[in-house]
Amino acid sequence: MYERLANLEDRCRVFIETGSVLDTAHYIYHVKRVVENAKIILSRHPADAEIVLPSAWLHDCVVLAKDHPNRKKASHMAAIKATDFLREAGYPNNKLDAVSHAIIAHSYTADVKPQTMEAKIVQDADRLDALGAIGIARCIIVSAKLNRPLYNDNDPFCTEREPDDTKWTIDHFYTKLFKLPGLMHTDTAKEIAEKRLVYMREYLDILKEEITIHSEIESDIF
Repeated sequence: MYERLANLEDRCRVFIETGSVLDTAHYIYHVKRVVENAKIILSRHPADAEIVLPSAWLHDCVVLAKDHPNRKKASHMAAIKATDFLREAGYPNNKLDAVSHAIIAHSYTADVKPQTMEAKIVQDADRLDALGAIGIARCIIVSAKLNRPLYNDNDPFCTEREPDDTKWTIDHFYTKLFKLPGLMHTDTAKEIAEKRLVYMREYLDILKEEITIHSEIESDIF
């Protein structure tokens, strides 16, 4: 089984590297990290690796920009493309529906509740990559492509306004990222997520300090 699974992973990796258009935040490095996250979770939470791993490899085989009108359909489109590929690759037909569900349910935007342990693991693995140092970098990359400023100069940390991540980068921490640890399904993912959340809050503390210093210098000069 291990040899068969390794061969399947290799085919999925080649498919992603050669047959998918990935943006900077969903590049092959993101996919590889999600796969590694999934393997870590799998080592502590029993599930079918033949469903989890191809789902993790192929979950972003279709990527649409955050502001694309069909963004909510991206994971459904990815599921179709992935299962077509797996079917042609000789993957077991009786597991295709489970892979399709895991890929569809991984998406935060699609808002589909995972019904299987395999889907929960894939969702957790993907969401972990939105947290910590990597999560901060990916958030900034996406926002920069959309020409969104880093923060609202009047209220950078949403203390007196509702966060709006369609306008400001840091607002995405409050609309989505800080919620993710509480949405994890597995204890392993929750543990990792909480550690990464600490770093993200420290980042905001440092950012606040730097913004404050900048404002104080401006007021002294002008």
